[in-house]
Amino acid sequence: MIDLSLLTDVLLYSGLTLAVYHSFVRLQQKTGKIWLNPMLLCIFVLIFMITSFEIDFQQYRQSTSILSNLLEPAVIALGFPLYQHLNSMKSQWKQIVSFLTISISLLLSISYILTMLLIKSPSIAVSLSFKSITTPVGIALTEQLNGNSAITAFAIILAGLFGAIFGIKWLTFIKVSSPKAQGLAIGTASHALGTATVSQLSYQHAAYSSLALIISATITAIVSPSLIHQLDLLLF
Repeated sequence: MIDLSLLTDVLLYSGLTLAVYHSFVRLQQKTGKIWLNPMLLCIFVLIFMITSFEIDFQQYRQSTSILSNLLEPAVIALGFPLYQHLNSMKSQWKQIVSFLTISISLLLSISYILTMLLIKSPSIAVSLSFKSITTPVGIALTEQLNGNSAITAFAIILAGLFGAIFGIKWLTFIKVSSPKAQGLAIGTASHALGTATVSQLSYQHAAYSSLALIISATITAIVSPSLIHQLDLLLF
């Protein structure tokens, strides 16, 4: 038997979330301002509405889980431009994997060391180290290494938003103009949110950013446990 109250909540909260997000999508399209990021503005508005109307967060989360579940097929859809450029990538895979391995190792090390020097909290240091990979992998690694998954989730959102809003402008400013290089950089640093944003620029951006997103998550899962253990031995 259908629970009418649950169905009502799903329609209300999911519909509200979609309406707010779509409104900001139209605003960004109309103004052409990249900093008017629909995801960021939608989060602010929803936080205001949830707190102002005293909506139970767990109830809202349960009612909008159908939208969260759409993240998985959305990420898979990013594989289409990757497939289109697969032949050109085959000749560069060694350089790409080497570059991403070095970049990710440096990113993890710098983030962990700086956090330990400034805050001296291993839990927070672990949590912030995984800010640049996709959410499911980042949270799983954080929990495995005794970090705080809530901090990781928040850091991942921030990394994605900053990459989506400022990533291409920063890369252009430092004279990185190649679509391949821009895609790899955004996919590595800003995961799915950054990838979705640069996918609007070209299929080449989308392909290389998707590739970086996938390889980065894989490499991070492989190297991070031993790397963070070695950093702990170095710092303590």
